[in-house]
Amino acid sequence: MLKVGSFIRSSGVIVAPMAGITDQPFRNCCRQFGADWVVSEMVTSNSKLWKTAKSIQRLRFHDEAEPRWIQIAGAEPAEMASAARMNVDQGAQIIDINMGCPAKKVCRKAAGSALLRDEALVGSILEAVVEAVDVPVTLKIRLGWSREELNALRIARIAEESGIQLLTVHGRTRQCRFAGQVDYEAIARVKESVAIPVIANGDITGPLQARHVLDITGADGVMIGRAVQGRPWLPGMIAHYLQSGELASEPSKEIIWSTIRGHLKALSDFYGEPRGVRVARKHLGSYLDALLGSRAKVYKRQFNRLETSRAQAALIDRLFSQTSIAA
Repeated sequence: MLKVGSFIRSSGVIVAPMAGITDQPFRNCCRQFGADWVVSEMVTSNSKLWKTAKSIQRLRFHDEAEPRWIQIAGAEPAEMASAARMNVDQGAQIIDINMGCPAKKVCRKAAGSALLRDEALVGSILEAVVEAVDVPVTLKIRLGWSREELNALRIARIAEESGIQLLTVHGRTRQCRFAGQVDYEAIARVKESVAIPVIANGDITGPLQARHVLDITGADGVMIGRAVQGRPWLPGMIAHYLQSGELASEPSKEIIWSTIRGHLKALSDFYGEPRGVRVARKHLGSYLDALLGSRAKVYKRQFNRLETSRAQAALIDRLFSQTSIAA
């Protein structure tokens, strides 16, 4: 069971915020398979960008299932507070603060994981956002900027003192990005240092691994990132195992086929035809990678040349009519 503010769910499995992935159609796909907690892709705190096409789409969440958990990113306390208020006005019910993203374009603006190098600024941002809104505020971090600059324990204490209600820790540094072994023992030390819920994140790819990570870290839940791409049913499978001890089967070929078809339509409806077709290429590539491994490349090339959602759906139908496409 996990509690964030007034929201209580039996599952402690959270779908990570991922730019370009966890848009509304994908979040709904995950919920369809039993995901209780899904965090949005990050919304910029720069109000000058709120009217761009990308931001307008990311701010469309008012009619989603609860809880609506929205991540914001930025490096200036007043801007972050304003962004939090704006998102709550749009219907956000939980605000997450991004201090974990390792992307260069985010860190160049001293946002994301770059903020971990300025603990005073971290405190100012957290206090400003918590004070600005009357919904729970959560935080996502890494262990530090590099192995020589590990400060997750200090950041965790700053977060708790600032009123953060839940902390997610990715067990790598910014310098590591997504390479190398995740330090789950370091996450355990963070968990021991604070009283607020701590969520473990990093290389959790399935139910057995999730159980292993929880046993090591003592965390209150797990956050699933890259492993959910192309497998929106995975968070539900992990939650089922953690609650029952029983491994659920992967969805049937027919269910996967129907899911992909529904996802393609949702993307086209949400973004409109031209952009929906482009966004679908990334998602379909992830589905094919998950289903076919190295055999996916040739099909992805075919799919990426298509210019209409109807043509994309027709190709999916042809692929799934071949028994070798999915088990």
